[in-house]
Amino acid sequence: GTGVCFSRNPATGERKFYGEFLINAQGEDVVAGVRTPQEIEELNNVMPKVYGEITDIYKNLEVHFKEMQDMEFTIQEGKLFFLQTRTGKRTAAAALKIAVDMVTEGLIDKKTALLRIDPNQLDQLLHPAFDPKAERNVIAKGLNASPGAAVGKVVFTAEEAVHMKEMGEKTILVRVETSPEDIAGMDAAKGILTARGGATSHAAVVARGMGKCCVAGCSRLAIDYASKQFKVGSTVVKEGDWISLDGTSGEVMLGQVKTIDPELGSNFSTLMEWADTYRKLKVRTNADTPKDSDVARKFGAEGIGLCRTEHMFFEGNRIDAVREMILSEDKAGREKALSKLLPMQKGDFVGIFKSMAGLPVTIRLLDPPLHEFLPHKDSEVEALAKDMGVSFEVLKQRVSSLHEFNPMLGHRGCRLGITYPEIYDMQVRAIIQAAIEIKKSGQDIVPEIMIPLVGHVQELSTLKANAIKVIEAELTAAGIKLEYMIGTMIEVPRAAITADEVANEAEFFSFGTNDLTQMTCGFSRDDSGSFLGQYVEEGIYEKDPFQALDQSGVGEVMKIAIEKGKKARPDIKLGICGEHGGEPSSVEFCHNVGLNYVSCSPFRVPIARLVGAQAVL
Repeated sequence: GTGVCFSRNPATGERKFYGEFLINAQGEDVVAGVRTPQEIEELNNVMPKVYGEITDIYKNLEVHFKEMQDMEFTIQEGKLFFLQTRTGKRTAAAALKIAVDMVTEGLIDKKTALLRIDPNQLDQLLHPAFDPKAERNVIAKGLNASPGAAVGKVVFTAEEAVHMKEMGEKTILVRVETSPEDIAGMDAAKGILTARGGATSHAAVVARGMGKCCVAGCSRLAIDYASKQFKVGSTVVKEGDWISLDGTSGEVMLGQVKTIDPELGSNFSTLMEWADTYRKLKVRTNADTPKDSDVARKFGAEGIGLCRTEHMFFEGNRIDAVREMILSEDKAGREKALSKLLPMQKGDFVGIFKSMAGLPVTIRLLDPPLHEFLPHKDSEVEALAKDMGVSFEVLKQRVSSLHEFNPMLGHRGCRLGITYPEIYDMQVRAIIQAAIEIKKSGQDIVPEIMIPLVGHVQELSTLKANAIKVIEAELTAAGIKLEYMIGTMIEVPRAAITADEVANEAEFFSFGTNDLTQMTCGFSRDDSGSFLGQYVEEGIYEKDPFQALDQSGVGEVMKIAIEKGKKARPDIKLGICGEHGGEPSSVEFCHNVGLNYVSCSPFRVPIARLVGAQAVL
């Protein structure tokens, strides 16, 4: 006979002998499907002496190697021959159980247990996955932008995704690319599929924050919004057809593939507690709503490292006030619209501060270019013109005038704050009013206000002075004292190179590595997906630099900023809030270069916690 066995169950991690054997095996007869092997326990009935020998050997091997073993054996004329033993592969759930159990059994210590867990495996525990036994009809493959498994009916608009959810239907939102306007639909859908975009595209970043499955940059998709269908070669998929997305592999499949829900369990909690005892690097989250904040807290987040205020602008009907503000011809018109947004933003910040319960919260002031908030359809422009009391033609011209050829390098971030200071004034006022309300309720809070896209220290000093003026006026009016911090995102290479000057004004740096990678490497975040895959295959880059930090390029720019920043301000707080903040090799790099914290999407918090410990060990 011959057989394959494991010292523990590789699927569940149960401490039980597991495997199969075949009497009178004839080479490839199992592979050929001619015969079915028997469970290993049956060998005890057929050859009890041999079974006893195998049992003694597998136990000795596991104690010797202090690891779950995958073994092969053969039996010739009643004599047992062990052919090989090696470390057994296992599922994420089994890996956690085996690691925790072996510590309890005294086989290994906690450090060894932590080092045995592959951080990327944790994604299997945090997101739904497909049943490995299920058949797959793969029609295309894109970028594995956000892990998990999603099954739903195809829809092509955010509005339809919301409508279908209200009808109790599961959907997959399919877009050429997503924009902030699609937030509600992305939230309603089970998964997101885009034809364009990379690892830090809008779809990828938002999906990871929501814990949604996303396949981006699937260039084989030919999407026809008018006909409500997409093609992949000769295959046509229409609105309402079922598809399945694998955000871990990037595969797009026809039909409904069976999924398995994630289970965390006590072993996960135990391992995370052990990680926290060794970890020096703090782990925060990127969160824009109290809901996201609560999810991150459950995963162990120690504060918010990036709250993107622009995502709040699409809640409810507040987008109308945002558009009115953008399209107003003068400051008075903008301030009138901003006065409508002030109480809404304040309410958002109160909710987030309460959710974080005194933990640090870094709020980034408005960053995207204004055109992202503008209406695109004539019907929307017409409706807005009516509300604002201006003609359709005048408003249409205003929308057209705000078009930019290269908006990601255009009028955005602190440049908006310089030209339209009333926008940042409103946001700072909302932050401080919320902090005052929280402070009066008896809860300590130190809001951290982050000014984005600074490239020149004068940009920061100007906007910092404006912010302090607003803050002090609010504190005086409220008759209250409150600590606060003002810092910046380091995402423009010039800011990193002149970090000593910037640090004279900034109390903290947060590396926005999505943009820093884009500007340092000269790759468009949204367009580079079409060629970066080949770059990785050919070894030009070891990994996609938007997924794993380019340590020899972008990392060196960060080191310059860290060294110069600390020299000018020794107590400066240093963090990272780009998507690299939850990627294992990037987190280890952040530990090694002396950052105080990493910030990542809520579902990546456990990964960062584990890697933070492994970096110490």
